[in-house]
Amino acid sequence: MCTGLPRTACLLRLLALCSLLSYAAAYFGLTGREPLVFLPGPFSNEPPNGKLHLKQCEQMTLTRRQKRMCRREPGLAETLRESVRLSLLECRYQFRNERWNCSMDGRASLLKRGFKETAFLLAVSSAALSHALAKACSSGRMERCTCDDSPGLQHREAWQWGVCGDNLKYSTRFLKKFLGQKRVSKDLRAQIDAHNINVGTRAVKSGLKTTCKCHGVSGSCGVRTCWKQLSSFHDTGNLLKYRHDTAVRVHSITNAATGETELAGPRRHSNTGPRPRPTELVFLEESPSFCRPSRYSPGTAGKTCSKDTSCSSLCCGRGYNTALRLTTLSCHCQVRWCCHVECETCVREEEVYTCKKH
Repeated sequence: MCTGLPRTACLLRLLALCSLLSYAAAYFGLTGREPLVFLPGPFSNEPPNGKLHLKQCEQMTLTRRQKRMCRREPGLAETLRESVRLSLLECRYQFRNERWNCSMDGRASLLKRGFKETAFLLAVSSAALSHALAKACSSGRMERCTCDDSPGLQHREAWQWGVCGDNLKYSTRFLKKFLGQKRVSKDLRAQIDAHNINVGTRAVKSGLKTTCKCHGVSGSCGVRTCWKQLSSFHDTGNLLKYRHDTAVRVHSITNAATGETELAGPRRHSNTGPRPRPTELVFLEESPSFCRPSRYSPGTAGKTCSKDTSCSSLCCGRGYNTALRLTTLSCHCQVRWCCHVECETCVREEEVYTCKKH
């Protein structure tokens, strides 16, 4: 699936596919059949001891050069795994109410095409890598980096006050070296992948903000320490989902001045469309409906929907089944002195709607 593509696009496609691979060649070891509740939780802030990280590096689908870098940096393997966890969970969340819900079924076939969904997968994977690396630096899980190097903020002072900034600058530099980013290929698909990868890293950068903390007698602000802090990855996911919804279909043109192949947006009145903006996700071909089972998705039959908001779209005109389900919940709660809450258990009957198969 990486033939003719730059290493950057190739590795990020592998990150998006990692949940489909066997344990011996994957970051998580998921087979694609486990529900999300079995995903690993947040990792320890302490770098792995002994030779554990060496084993983790060998289990990953990396080039020889990347494995060497991984072995030299004990915290990198855990950070790569964390980035996959972030991207997978966020993808599932953003598409939870849509026909394509980031399903593992058909992921390999989908990544070979130039759909909007493919663009999102590459963008969210690169964003997760950038985010996880920056957070790993500030939390002390990476040995070769520390807090952000913003002017006026000394690392010792940052650690003293517990305000170590997220090091996005190091993250960006390291990613370029780790992914081996070079001059983009003339191949149209390779250019599209590279563009969408950069959209992901830009989305993380747009969420970088300056946060300040005051120190002084009686809460005064005699001394103020400021540092860089990334927004939550969920905010980045929201932005990338918006970019997906407003993605631009592109084609290739030849620059008359340089003779190089470039991306261009939809033609307007027989004229070549403008080049896509650096913040826009781009795609090459229209997506399938995802209504029926195909090589790209399992379809929407049996998918739970909301009668008032989503059943019409999700069920693709096939209609939906209605069933009654009993659920238990806490009710009639009362606060007992001093700090104890007592609740009764109530049973409620609710309607559940699922898309029909035919």
